Amino acid sequence: MDLDPEGIFRDDSDEDDDNVQEREANKEMVVYLVDASPKMFTPAFFQADEKQETHFHTIVNCITQSMKTQIIGRSYDEVAICFFNTKAKKNLQDLAGVYVYNVGDRDPLDRPTAKLIKDFSCIEDSFMDNIGSRYGITAGSRENTLYNALWVAQALLRKGSVKTISKRILIFTNEDNPFGAITGAVKTDMIRTTVQRAKDAQDLGLSIELLPLSRPDEEFNMSLFYVDLIGLDGDEITEYLPSAGEKLEDMTDQLRKRIMKKRRVKTLSFAITNDVCIEVNTYALVRPTTPGTITWLDSLSNIPLKTERSFICNDTGALLQDPQMRFQMYNDTVVKFSVRELSEVKRVSSHHLRLLGFKPLDCLKDYHNLRPSTFIYPSDEHIFGSTRVFVALHSSMLRLGRFALAFYGNPTRPQLVALVAQEELTSSSGQVESPGMHMIYLPYSDDIRYPEEVHLTSDDAPRATDEQIKKASNLLKRIDLKDFSVSHFANPGLQRHYGILEALALGEDEMPDIKDETLPDEKGLSRPGVVKAIDEFKASVYGENYDQEEAEAASAKASRGDAAKKRKAITDAASLKSAAYDWAELADNGKLKDMTVVELKSYLTAHDLPVSGKKEALISRILTHLGK
Repeated sequence: MDLDPEGIFRDDSDEDDDNVQEREANKEMVVYLVDASPKMFTPAFFQADEKQETHFHTIVNCITQSMKTQIIGRSYDEVAICFFNTKAKKNLQDLAGVYVYNVGDRDPLDRPTAKLIKDFSCIEDSFMDNIGSRYGITAGSRENTLYNALWVAQALLRKGSVKTISKRILIFTNEDNPFGAITGAVKTDMIRTTVQRAKDAQDLGLSIELLPLSRPDEEFNMSLFYVDLIGLDGDEITEYLPSAGEKLEDMTDQLRKRIMKKRRVKTLSFAITNDVCIEVNTYALVRPTTPGTITWLDSLSNIPLKTERSFICNDTGALLQDPQMRFQMYNDTVVKFSVRELSEVKRVSSHHLRLLGFKPLDCLKDYHNLRPSTFIYPSDEHIFGSTRVFVALHSSMLRLGRFALAFYGNPTRPQLVALVAQEELTSSSGQVESPGMHMIYLPYSDDIRYPEEVHLTSDDAPRATDEQIKKASNLLKRIDLKDFSVSHFANPGLQRHYGILEALALGEDEMPDIKDETLPDEKGLSRPGVVKAIDEFKASVYGENYDQEEAEAASAKASRGDAAKKRKAITDAASLKSAAYDWAELADNGKLKDMTVVELKSYLTAHDLPVSGKKEALISRILTHLGK
């Protein structure tokens, strides 16, 4: 019986063993197809006072930000920028209305560089003079610039295997009906040939994506043409436009934020029993993004320096070899360890998972998940049959509502983990969640802190009135963040780091302004509706005539009074303890050094002297105060 008839657990690494390392690199080649027709230079939205921003300007900014992000995260990716509906032509096929901006004849695609980004960001100033804009598909003409653009893009992506390289064509346009100006058999024939050209490219493994831009007076209508070009049907049409809008917003506002792609972290052996062991791959769902390590460069050649450590004899100055043995004194005996033996002593256990048993899912509490889990997925790369065993285990855990308790032998921090099965979740647009198991790292007993229980009587416990609850609910509705996700907020420190590198690379005089999205939204909180909700809530809790400044001043005064009383109590206790000794006699007889630090500090506290420093400093301070 086939345990996995639909192949949902089939991993890409199971197809060809020879290409595993290449697939992990997964380089991406992207061709940006930008519509340069006159419609793209019309205002993107109506603004009364500010300068009108065009769709073309928006796309230039999008692509610029995209290339900056690629330099930071995936500098080995390659890009090409191609305009269609242009007056000038520049492409290897010599097709009209298509201008390839950054790739010369028979050259490979470019990797994003500071020069390319700097030049492209200024293209709008000279675009009309050097390249020009026109309507490429007009009545009475058989010219099809969209067809030409797809042909040129396919030719640019001809190099490299689709098995190891992701090839994408991104189309930017605000024209939802490019063939609307023509009619009859000519229109039908041009639509058919253009759609067929797109299907031919998709059959070769190229991905074609559309990022539509809606004009101020009308929404972008996918059903007029681009549904057939991309190959959407059914419910996918209604779901595509919102997702496409999110893509565009992501490019403009969130491309600086690193989105981690699926990457295998390590391969583990999973011991089901003493005799059955399978192989699984682990994937990190969340990774911290930090600035790169410091690289030391030679001041003259700018070549990275290699650091080396050498041992020098203290007596002769001779260069010593790195000792192969380590020494440890134990019971007056010198115990010798080799470097390998020390490494083995430190190794608590090897990298592996060992199944211990199963428990009901309700035994796993929310507070057990203290750190991001790791996703595990079967692999038949070295142990054939791992997928079949994993599928059987996965299916049983889902059916019985159990999670697996296992021992994870991390060399430095071995611990118990919970393996929770995840069922595959799909939608009309594809797979949403992959089948597999989440490895949740269970806490140690010291990691769990139980809060102190405070037992209050019904008279002591404060209770909110119905009016206060109503005002609080209204305030929360006003300041609630819709569709909140932590991934929507960038790390300001990291963005500032990349901003400095970007300014240096592009030769900019000023560092770009980095918006700290973790700070409170002062503009949003100052809206009249929010201010009114806050004032009403404060009035319901503190009363109508509550003065916050006066209350804070009274609280500070009371706090100062409490602090003064506490200091006086400490001084009185120290004076009482200090009075038990004859300090002058102790100083004359040299007995102060026999006193404890606590006793010395009691004298200093009683006489309002500093109590910091070591014992010798305390004694010196006492002698100075006694005039000795």
